[in-house]
Amino acid sequence: MTPTQLPTSQTVLLLHGPRQPYDVTTGYPLPELQNGREILVQTETLGLNPIDWKAPDFNFGIPELPYIAGRELAGRVVKTSHSTQRFKVGDLVLVISTDYRDLRKAGFQQYVVSFDFNTARIPPNICSQAGATIGVAYVAAVLSLGICMGVDFSSVLDGPNLLQIVRSIEPEALPEDIRRECRSGIDSHDKAVAGDWIAIWGGKVDLSQCSSTSANLAVQLARLAGLRVVTIVDKAKHGLRLSNHQLLKPDLLVDSHDPDRAVAIIKANVGKNLRFALDTTGRESARSLLAALWKPYGDAVLEDGRATPPPSPPETPRGSTSLSSHLIGLTGLPKESAPSGVVYHKVPIKLFHEVPAVGESLVLWLERLLEMGKLTPPEILASESGFDGVNRALDRMRKGDIRGGRMVVNLT
Repeated sequence: MTPTQLPTSQTVLLLHGPRQPYDVTTGYPLPELQNGREILVQTETLGLNPIDWKAPDFNFGIPELPYIAGRELAGRVVKTSHSTQRFKVGDLVLVISTDYRDLRKAGFQQYVVSFDFNTARIPPNICSQAGATIGVAYVAAVLSLGICMGVDFSSVLDGPNLLQIVRSIEPEALPEDIRRECRSGIDSHDKAVAGDWIAIWGGKVDLSQCSSTSANLAVQLARLAGLRVVTIVDKAKHGLRLSNHQLLKPDLLVDSHDPDRAVAIIKANVGKNLRFALDTTGRESARSLLAALWKPYGDAVLEDGRATPPPSPPETPRGSTSLSSHLIGLTGLPKESAPSGVVYHKVPIKLFHEVPAVGESLVLWLERLLEMGKLTPPEILASESGFDGVNRALDRMRKGDIRGGRMVVNLT
């Protein structure tokens, strides 16, 4: 297909109000390219996320009405800008749309605008349906490890050193609300290195939730970087499969059924070697991870979140420099202030679409990881067809019918 063959209008899904289904709308204008690094992609497969039904049901994350949702898709490039060198018309790509305020980039439409640095080629060994399920969770996992924990991925297929990238950029070029996390969220001597332990709560094989997909991708990426992983899951549902999974098998598998018992097991087995924790489930499990983290100034935490230091500081696990512990929350952090010796982190997702150097480093690395089989996309359990299939698919997700995999909708 050449750009001259593009239609003058398209079909989209519009949300007209909270607690309403998405409305199949024809005759909607095609989005226009406005930037030299933008491309136009014809959607073939939509990857659905919980936010696609939770946002209208609970009326959040909707900046305007009518609204177009959709964060992940696979499709074909149909038009490129003059400055774009990486793509040509006809390329099969996956689009990762983290910029939910720009409706041109939303997935629930036939034609979608994307920055070239937010788009990755789908290699021949990966089907387009799988490519439509991996994007947002991958970005969240890499930024959690690379920014909040300082993991350097340069030894893994020439992956990114994200802290080096963001700290080489002028501070004013970073969005103000994430500048502190990027510039001073973690000290250089505190960064996670090969051999360090990380606890990931929610790293289950149930990938129907984007957060759970992030947990599983974080496990895979952490292991590639040489970290040792504690995974906290419901072992009755997921223990055997995780234990036998080549890429997801952790160094320590802990049952999440009794959170207090889980914390006790982690502390007994890892103890003060655990300084990093990633929660993908919610505030309560984040509090459990906080209890499991090693605190260099003691474990006694008061009601206001302050820690009571012991008479003399304990020995640190790496050298003589005092090291902090770090808790990253994808869906929430404890209400209490961080105790002494612990740092809370929120993942700066907007880095991906706001800073081209970051976005490009992530998508180029994703292409290599997928092509070399170093990263496994989530399993696809069910699919629907056509725009009218999106509401049916989301209803199945609402009811909890999709467990242990992801849901996609094929448009072509």
